[in-house]
Amino acid sequence: MPELRQATLAPLLIADAPAKAAATLALPIDLPVDTAAVLDPPAGIPGRPARPCLVEHIRLKAPSMRTPAGIAALVHSIAHIELNAIDLALDICWRFPGMPEAFYRDWLRIAQEEATHFTLLRDHLLTLGFDYGDFDAHNALWDMAQRTRHDLLARIALVPRTLEARGLDASPAVRAKLVGAGDHAAGAILDIILRDEIGHVAAGNRWYRFLCAQRGLDPIATYAELAAHHQAPRLRAPFNLEARRAAGFDEAELAALAQP
Repeated sequence: MPELRQATLAPLLIADAPAKAAATLALPIDLPVDTAAVLDPPAGIPGRPARPCLVEHIRLKAPSMRTPAGIAALVHSIAHIELNAIDLALDICWRFPGMPEAFYRDWLRIAQEEATHFTLLRDHLLTLGFDYGDFDAHNALWDMAQRTRHDLLARIALVPRTLEARGLDASPAVRAKLVGAGDHAAGAILDIILRDEIGHVAAGNRWYRFLCAQRGLDPIATYAELAAHHQAPRLRAPFNLEARRAAGFDEAELAALAQP
């Protein structure tokens, strides 16, 4: 039987997006885990399709909700985030040794939920007459993965607890846009994603606190230092405080969001 951390490299290296999602979903969650293995990074991480064209995020314009193409462009942007999220969850499994077995099972489960999200969104795009790759996208999520590839504490602080938590904040407004434009099916998919993403951010909070306790670090002060060092995006209101509380942010952390 293959080992879990090594096994996550196979879907991570797949370039075709639907095939990556399918291969991730096919990984058995009960594979044995070698928590101590130090794995050499193969070339080609992550596998990426030729399309979409990746551009700087500032070059992407908010799509108009008045046209079918505009609605599809917004759905596509969410699908792109979910594809990146598959890669991020798979990457954290193989890259960082020395954590408890439960850590790796958590992130494989998260990768599979992200794969389900991508598949739902891509299938919905097809009903709109478009496919994944038909619109430009950005690489900001993977850029942060690159900047934190040598530090698990920074990776957890700045990916699930920052970038994915921003998805909790953005979800109500994005859902309202899609439903307001008449795309109720996309709204239902976003409900599923928000439910699952609360759990993903909660896993990030749980393991971030585990590492801070292990290293004798203050979680709030350490987060500020990591965000500054790795040039994390500045967090701006509005914040989805209900979802953030459900994901395990405490009141001191929520208060820190309001600091200039």
